[in-house]
Amino acid sequence: MSENMRVRIVPMTADHLDAVAALERICFSDPWSRSLLAAELDNDLSAFLVALDEEGQVAGYAGLQVVLDEGTITSIAVRPDCRRRGVASQLLEVFLNFARGNRLAFLTLEVRASNYDAIALYGSRGFRSAGRRKNYYEHPREDAIIMTLDFTGGGEEARP
Repeated sequence: MSENMRVRIVPMTADHLDAVAALERICFSDPWSRSLLAAELDNDLSAFLVALDEEGQVAGYAGLQVVLDEGTITSIAVRPDCRRRGVASQLLEVFLNFARGNRLAFLTLEVRASNYDAIALYGSRGFRSAGRRKNYYEHPREDAIIMTLDFTGGGEEARP
């Protein structure tokens, strides 16, 4: 893997919507629409971050939804030319710090069963497979692996 890309992580604003919607279309077979992303800006239960490259362009983004003490990472996407340079890892780290700081019980997410790079990234941060959703994804049809990081088990805090 090459050296980590320098990014600035900031809350997503309306100014980022066009770039994030374009990234959705590039990265996902069933992308969120611009209007759905815009609605998330007004959702008090959601937090969306963007990673800006040195030119101020969106290199990646991530979404988190929190209900009570449970967090769900709704998406992490990185521009193809920025992949394998630590962008997703830096976005994920912000959410991990948020979860610890706000004493969430756990974070959970779904990932395509064939997305080995993402599964490896989440596993390296302590997420473990908690189940499978059959035929969760379309285009192509594929199972989702449910991955969870439990903050209540006592062993997590010792992780780097």
